[in-house]
Formats: sequence, C-alpha cells, structure tokens
Amino acid sequence: MRGRDPETGEFYSPSRSQQREGALEIRSLAEKLVALPAAQLARLPIPEDLMPHIVETQRITSHIAHKRQLQFLAKQMRREDDEVLEAIRDAMDEDGEAARRETAQLHRAEHWRDRLLSESDAALTDLLAEHPSADRQRLRQLVRNAAEERAKNKPPHAFRELFRELRELLADAGDETGDDEP
Repeated sequence: MRGRDPETGEFYSPSRSQQREGALEIRSLAEKLVALPAAQLARLPIPEDLMPHIVETQRITSHIAHKRQLQFLAKQMRREDDEVLEAIRDAMDEDGEAARRETAQLHRAEHWRDRLLSESDAALTDLLAEHPSADRQRLRQLVRNAAEERAKNKPPHAFRELFRELRELLADAGDETGDDEP
C-alpha cells in the first residue's frame, strides 16, 4: 500500500503504472545493450556486475530463453542507481552523434587530401587561408612526397601521413561546420 503524506497529500511512492513504465524503459535499454557489438559495449560506462549478464543474453539464441534472460538482465539493471542508467543512455546517444561527426570529419580530410594532390598550389592556399595555424612547409612537403609516391607506384606512406596531418588540423581548428565543401 502506497499511502499519502497527511501534510502535502502527495503519494509516498510512484504509482504502479509509473513503476511499470520505468521497468519497460529499462527493458528497452537492455534490448539496445544486447544488440550492441562487444567493441561498443566496452566503451560504455556499464558496471562490471552487469557485463556478464549482457554477454550471457547475447549468447542465448533460443527465443523463449533469450526473452527470459533479457527480463533477468532488466531486473539486474533496475537494481542499479538512476545515475548509472542515465550515464549509459547518454553515452549511447552521444556515441551515435560522435560517430557521425567523426565520419564527417574524415570525409572532409579526404576531400582536402584529394584536392591538395590534384590542385596543389591553389588548394594549399585555400587551406592555409581557412586554417592559418597550419604548418605550411610540412603540408607542402607531404603533398610533394605523396605526389612522388603516386608517380613511382610506391607504398602510400606520405599519402597516409598527409591524411593524418589534415585530420589533426581539422580537429584542432574545431571545424564542425557540417558541410563537405572546404
């Protein structure tokens, strides 16, 4: 029995429907965790005592047994603090957005690298205009070495080094405009 506070008239605990909604939300979170690959699970702030239950749920293939194990995982998750569950939700949401931002940044670096190799002087001037803190001499040397590697069919060492340099430059500059055009 829940009861009411005689002074304020508020209930002492959440209603049964509120408890059920909370349990269903946690079960939904458990389903999302079970669907993730091991590499993504490792990046999430999951308590050590929950990890074996997640792995066990992933391992089970029988429909009914999987469903039962998922319910058990959700029960174990309900025992955790709200802050822990909220941290897991935030990390999962942020991970999706961070991955999209990182992919966009990689595409921008590839675009710049291709442009530098095809139109070297004009592209380098444009890049330095947008990012004045860039090391002009280092970039020019990497572009020249990458072009020589391509011409001589050598392994793409400078080509990759140019990409790494551009990726760091774009990350340091905080270039998060979201467009693929430089």
